[in-house]
Amino acid sequence: SVPACCSARYNLALLACLGFFLLYALRVNLSVALVDMVEPNMSLAKNTTSNVCPEHSSSINIPRNTTGEKYSWDADTQGWILGSFFYGYIITQIPGGYLASKIGGKLLLGFGIFGTSVFTLLTPLAADLGVGYLIAVRALEGLGEGVTFPAMHSMWSSWAPPLERSKLLSISYAGAQLGTVVSLPLSGLICYYMNWVYVFYIFGALGVLWWFFWMCLVSDTPETHRNISLAEREYILSSLKDQLSTQKSVPWRPMLESLPLWAIVVAHFSYNWTFYTLLTLLPTYMKEILRFDAQENGFLSALPYFGCWLCIILSGQIADYLREKQNFSTVCVRKCFTLIGMIGPAVFLVAAGFIGCNYALAVAFVTISTTLGGFCTSGYSINHLDIAPSYAGILLGITNSFATIPGMVGPVIAKNLTHNNTVGEWQMVFYIAASINLFGAIFFALFASGEVQDWAVSGYHLHRN
Repeated sequence: SVPACCSARYNLALLACLGFFLLYALRVNLSVALVDMVEPNMSLAKNTTSNVCPEHSSSINIPRNTTGEKYSWDADTQGWILGSFFYGYIITQIPGGYLASKIGGKLLLGFGIFGTSVFTLLTPLAADLGVGYLIAVRALEGLGEGVTFPAMHSMWSSWAPPLERSKLLSISYAGAQLGTVVSLPLSGLICYYMNWVYVFYIFGALGVLWWFFWMCLVSDTPETHRNISLAEREYILSSLKDQLSTQKSVPWRPMLESLPLWAIVVAHFSYNWTFYTLLTLLPTYMKEILRFDAQENGFLSALPYFGCWLCIILSGQIADYLREKQNFSTVCVRKCFTLIGMIGPAVFLVAAGFIGCNYALAVAFVTISTTLGGFCTSGYSINHLDIAPSYAGILLGITNSFATIPGMVGPVIAKNLTHNNTVGEWQMVFYIAASINLFGAIFFALFASGEVQDWAVSGYHLHRN
C-alpha cells in the first residue's frame, strides 16, 4: 500500500477533521453564550431542586466581564432558540447527499461550513434585532451544516480505499468531538473575560479562514487532484474499481427497500437519542440532582467528549487492523463495534442514575458511557460506504434525517419527565435512552450487511456480464 504520511488522502482527512471541529464549535457555542445573553432572573425557572445531595459550593468569585447586551427571554424562548438549529439541519440531509453525488462533495462541504460561519458572524446582530431573527439565523446555520456529513461521505466514496475506510473516516469525523471538547470550555472563557459576542466572532472568522484552505487544497476525486502522486492515485482507483456505480440515476426504490439500510437508520436514531439527551441535559442533571454547577466546571462537561474523541481515533485503527491483518469480515467488525458502542453506553448510563450523590462516580460513568459510544463510528456510522459506496452520501442523508429527530424530540421528552427533578424521574430518562440504545444495537446486529449491495453496482438493471 502507499505510505500514509503526507499523502493526499490523509491531508484530506486532516482538513476535514479541522472542518468538523469548527462545525461543532459553531454548533455548541450558543448553548454556552446563551447563559450570558439572558438577564440573570430570566434563566431557566428555578425548579424545586430535590435536596437529595448536599451543595458543592466551590464558587470563587472572579470579576467577570458584563458588558455584553442582555435579553429577557424566558425558558420556552430559550428552548426554541436552542432547538431551531435542528429544524434547518433536518431539511438538507437528503438533498445534501443527492447534490454531493451530482456536483461533488468539495463545494458542498466547503460552502456548507462557509455559510454556517457567515451566519455565526451575524448572530450578535440578529440577537439585537429580535428573537425571531436569531431563530432564523440558527435555522439557516442548520441548513448549512445539514449538507456537510453527506458531502463528506460522498467524497470518501471516491477517496477511501476499502481497507483504510475506518481509519480515514474516523480521523475526519473525530473533529466533531474535538470541537465539542475545545469549544465548551473556550466559549465559557471568552464569555467570562471578554464578552459573549466574541464567541461568535472568533469561531465564525476561523470558519471563513478554513474555507480558503479547503478550496485551495482539496479536490473531489483522486483523478482531479493537482498534487497527488501517481502511485497513490493508482492505489486508490484500483482498490475501488468494482465498488462504484456508473449509472446516472439513483435507484431509489431498491435502496429504500434495502434492509441493511434500515439497520443503519435504526442504529443511528438510537445512538443519537442518547447522544443528544446527554449533550443538552447533562449540565441540568449535574446542577439539579448532584448540585454541582457544570458551568463552573467547563472541563468536566467536556471530559466525556474528549473520551469519545480518543475512542473514535483508536477504534478506527483497530477496526481496519482486524479487517486487514486478522481477516475479520467487514460485517463482523461493524456489528461488534456497534454492539460495544451502544450496549456499553446503555449500561453505564443506567448505572449513573443509581449511584446516589457520588459525584466523581457519576462523572466517571457518564464519561465511560460517552467514550464507548465512539466505537460506533467504525460500526454503523461508516457502514453506508460498505453497502453502497456510490450512494454513500445519499444513504447518510437518509439515516441522518431520522437521526436528527432525537435532537428535536429527546430533550423535550426528558424535560417533560423531570418536572420535579427527583432522582426517580431522571432514572426514567436514563432508562428510556438505554432501552432505545439496546433495541438499536440488536436490530443492527440482526440485519446489517458488510457487502456492496446489488442495487449499488452499475448494471444492476441489466444482466450481469
